[in-house]
Amino acid sequence: MVEVKDQKFTVILREEPEGGYSAQCIELLGAISQGETRKQAIANIREAIEGYLEAFPEELNQLKRKREPFHATKPSKKEHSSP
Repeated sequence: MVEVKDQKFTVILREEPEGGYSAQCIELLGAISQGETRKQAIANIREAIEGYLEAFPEELNQLKRKREPFHATKPSKKEHSSP
């Protein structure tokens, strides 16, 4: 998890066979980065997320809406029975 602008983002960090690490943000598919070390890759993905959100500020608003709690209720049998 990486925190940017008071939001937590899920990051996949993968060690690359040729060396270094790649990082991708699950919520923002365009936010990808890499680094020679895990620490550097995490710092770089944080910067990539910040840049992505600066370029596409509406994405943050959409993410906030997606994360709002949703409550559904199951209709009772009475509501489904025919008269």
